[in-house]
Amino acid sequence: MIFRPFYTYETGCAGYLLGCGGLGKCAVVDAHERDIDAHIAFAADKGMQITYVIDTHVHADHHSGGPALAARVGAKYCLHASADVDLAFTPLHDGQEIELGNTRVRVLHTPGHTPESVCLVVTDLRRGPDPWFVLTGDTLFVGAVGRPDLPGRVQESAGELFESIHQKLLTLPGELEVYPAHFAGSACGAGISGKPSTTIAFECRFNPLLALGREAFVAAVAEVPPKPAEIDAILRTNRGRSQAVAS
Repeated sequence: MIFRPFYTYETGCAGYLLGCGGLGKCAVVDAHERDIDAHIAFAADKGMQITYVIDTHVHADHHSGGPALAARVGAKYCLHASADVDLAFTPLHDGQEIELGNTRVRVLHTPGHTPESVCLVVTDLRRGPDPWFVLTGDTLFVGAVGRPDLPGRVQESAGELFESIHQKLLTLPGELEVYPAHFAGSACGAGISGKPSTTIAFECRFNPLLALGREAFVAAVAEVPPKPAEIDAILRTNRGRSQAVAS
């Protein structure tokens, strides 16, 4: 498997390129608009075709490079089927499997941070049938979880986030590597670590929010940092309702 993170340190954003080097198929997940050319160049250098471009949710803190990247390379642009956007996209569904040669990606619908949030469980069949890692978007971070206030339904969304984490992510193998869409510097969660990756077992042991019951969890995550600057303009752009502004 080819796996390459792309980090934007100013905003604490992480995007990923992953796929099968042998059969030359790959996907890009949570592409930042600044990294479009870098994703294309890396894939070309590895002899890979980008066939899927996936956003784990509609981003509120930065302009997504997903739609533009997909258009440039002729890939499918994907969001969960529930996404509230005016863009053409290929809908993803809970339990769906995406084939990238010997790399397989299973979709988990994990609402809470946003209604359309998904996590992506990745398996390399050449390594074995068990999953290797999970891309958790803004659902689970290192030492923190995603903020639930962006959809505007804080208590309800916080409850959904609790269920998504406990019923979906924490049922995965403890040794599974976790790669979130953000690290320290992001406003998409409170107390996010500067370490960009973790494991399910590490978070179960050391993430203080995961030890809380539902009521205490909802109360804790409802205390959120200020919303990202220009959130309304960024969301309009990422939903296809305004022209993108260069950043």
